[in-house]
Amino acid sequence: MTICTVPMPGDTAAKRVSRVVSRRPLPQAGARRGFSLVELIVVVSLLGLFILMAQVNLFGALGRRTFKAQVQGFISAMRMAATAAAETGKRYEVIVDISEQAYLLREISSSNLAEVLDEEIIDSGPFGSRCRVSYVEFDDGDYENEGEAKFRVGHAGWNYGGKVVFLDDREQPHTVVINRLNPIVRLVPGDRELMRPKAKDEVPSP
Repeated sequence: MTICTVPMPGDTAAKRVSRVVSRRPLPQAGARRGFSLVELIVVVSLLGLFILMAQVNLFGALGRRTFKAQVQGFISAMRMAATAAAETGKRYEVIVDISEQAYLLREISSSNLAEVLDEEIIDSGPFGSRCRVSYVEFDDGDYENEGEAKFRVGHAGWNYGGKVVFLDDREQPHTVVINRLNPIVRLVPGDRELMRPKAKDEVPSP
C-alpha cells in the first residue's frame, strides 16, 4: 500500500529552518561580561591616584590655614598694642623671641625695660613648624636672626618700623610689615624690601 505525503501550502524548507532557529534562546539585553584583571588594576590605580591628589590638596589647605592662624595671632597682638597706645597714651612692647619661636605683648609699667613683670603680660603665643620666624629687620638698619627683637609703641606710634619675615612649611617667605608712620600692621607674601625713613641730607630743601 503506497502512502502519499501532500505538502501543506506554504510549508517550505526555509520556513521549517526559520522555526528551528527561532527556538534557540536569544541573549538577554542586560547581560554584561565581567571585568578583566587588567581593567580592575587600571580602575584601582586611578582611584588611588584620585585619593592621593585629594589628600595632598587637603593637607596643603590645612597647612596654609595653620600658618595664617599662627601669624594672625601675632598680627593681632601688634594691632592691639598700637590701638591701646593710641587710646590710653601708655607704652606697650611686642617681643619676638626668635630663639624660642614665640611672641609676647606687654604693657610697660616700669623704667627697667629689660625686666618683664608677670602683671605686664597681656598676650603671648608660640609659633610652630608651619610658621617659623626667619629674621627681623628694623628700619634703622638693625638686623636680628636670633635672640629677641622688640617693637615698642606709644601714643605717637611705633618707635621703630621694621619687618618680621616668616617661613611656612614649604620654606616660602611671608613678611609682616610694621610702619612707624602707619599703625596698620599687615601680612604680605614674599620677603618684601623694607622702606626706610630718609635721612636729613636725603630730604630735598624747599
